[in-house]
Amino acid sequence: MSLALGACGLRGPAPVAPEAQAAPPRVRPLPPPAPAAAARPAAVPAPAAAPAPAALASPAPPPPDPVQALVAACERDYQSGFALYRAGRLDQARAQFDRAVDRLLASSYDLRQTPPLQAELNRLVDRVHALETSALEAGDGFTEQKPQPAPIESVAQLTFPVDAATRAEVEQQIKNTRGDLPLALTDPVIRYIHYFSTPGGREYLQASYRRAGEYRAMIERTLRQVGVPQDLIYLAQAESSFNPFCVSRAGARGIWQFMASRADDYGLKRNWWVDERQDPQKSTLAAARHLRDLYHEFGDWYLAMAAYDAGPATIQRAVAESGSADFWVLYRRGLLPQETRNYVPIIIAMALMAKNPRQYGLSRLAADPPLVDDEVVLDAPVDLRLAAECAGASVAQMQELNPSLLRLTTPNTPGFVLHLPAGTLARFRAALEKIPPDKRVLWRYHEVEPGESLYEIARRYRTTAARIAEVNNVSLDARLHAGDDLVIPVRRAAPDHMRYTRVATRYRVRRGDTLRKIAEQFGVSELALRRWNHLRGSYLRAGRILRIHLPLREHVADADFPYNVHKPKDISATPGSAFKTEAMAGGRERRAARGRAWASGGAACGHGA
Repeated sequence: MSLALGACGLRGPAPVAPEAQAAPPRVRPLPPPAPAAAARPAAVPAPAAAPAPAALASPAPPPPDPVQALVAACERDYQSGFALYRAGRLDQARAQFDRAVDRLLASSYDLRQTPPLQAELNRLVDRVHALETSALEAGDGFTEQKPQPAPIESVAQLTFPVDAATRAEVEQQIKNTRGDLPLALTDPVIRYIHYFSTPGGREYLQASYRRAGEYRAMIERTLRQVGVPQDLIYLAQAESSFNPFCVSRAGARGIWQFMASRADDYGLKRNWWVDERQDPQKSTLAAARHLRDLYHEFGDWYLAMAAYDAGPATIQRAVAESGSADFWVLYRRGLLPQETRNYVPIIIAMALMAKNPRQYGLSRLAADPPLVDDEVVLDAPVDLRLAAECAGASVAQMQELNPSLLRLTTPNTPGFVLHLPAGTLARFRAALEKIPPDKRVLWRYHEVEPGESLYEIARRYRTTAARIAEVNNVSLDARLHAGDDLVIPVRRAAPDHMRYTRVATRYRVRRGDTLRKIAEQFGVSELALRRWNHLRGSYLRAGRILRIHLPLREHVADADFPYNVHKPKDISATPGSAFKTEAMAGGRERRAARGRAWASGGAACGHGA
């Protein structure tokens, strides 16, 4: 590792103290004169000042070894990634691991001819593979929920003129409109009423009006409990159209669009597995309390709503600069951000239109029915796909009922409340009890379809018929009936000391292939693929031949991994081979049973990490 000059301890000549500079030189005493000396003694030369002692020169440091410097840089990348991994920041951790590997693969060295670099690459692959194994055994916790953009971000930036016909119509309606929020009729409000009456704005308004039915009863009950106006429900309608999966460009989440820092203030938990900003009930309670606090601070609901959007400090500065606590004064003087200036008018416009549904064509819309569910308290983490199978529901239903779950696995915290479709609690409990608690992030639950056999089911889940028969206490030749329920003991992830064949199998890259897809098909990691083929990037050219070392049979049961690993084959040259058929057709089943490898697209930290 190269060292900076200051770190090496190199110094110049030591400085001389002023007292030492002023001291007279020391005179050496003369020897006695010789007997034959001349009568006139020789003159004694004046003593010369002794030269300053030469500074001791430190030896120059040896030039840094570029190979060792590269190894050290890779190690720093790995350690940074591991710290991020332990902190649950797995996307960033994966990027650091990839960076460490890329340093080696993108270097100018031939790794095969440079043993320290080849050894470092092997160490990196082995350590990341160990994390990858833990992730796979922890379930599919790396499958992140896909966020959806918040609609208000585009609407709040719009500007348009006031429509005279809309003004006249609204002025007549507002005389008979009552609400527990002040409903001021101003030009900005009229502009947005006109916009929501146009085809583009109407679609946005109608979608939010329909979806409100799912949460209206719960929100009104919570607002009443906290003691804030019921009309604040339109703030959530404006923020997210009641879509709990909305995420703004700034990172606000949920139907109330909480920022992370504000969520912490009101007790909404956030971690790798759960974000309670997306929990409709918990976030509604937090939003009601936050709005109540803002009203107590500013004494005005319009300023409270503006502060909810822009933050209290922004509104405090605007009030201090203007000397007025009137939202419309701040609006006219341009003291608020553009989005916040339109934020309050949007909420007022939505409230006025919702209170007059017939005039705006909303009375013909059928609101979505309220979400009714059963609840179960979990004592161990459960894969959401297993939960769906136990409840007889779809994964989409489970995600809709549990929007706070960011992954397909519940967290390993006792007491997590899982929401189930109404009427499924008894079935869920009966099915889940058949699966050991420590297997609920790995094993599956299967309802037999007509004509299925144990062997077909085993192939689908990448396990063995014998294991399925053993776990379910049935014989291998048992006749299965449609509707029968089976517990599926999905094969565990490969151990971190997996060994591979010495002779590589050759695979010809096809159009559309990616490293991730190929790694999944053959049950190896993407890092290993890159190492074996000295790949420096992620691009694969169609037609390229990849070398793939397959896991040895001693580590994988024959029926679990039915590939012939003793006789390598050129897969591209034998399109009808059973090996290729299994590799290509089994990719989807393997992804469902094992998840994706860490290096090929993310991983989950173990629940105990």
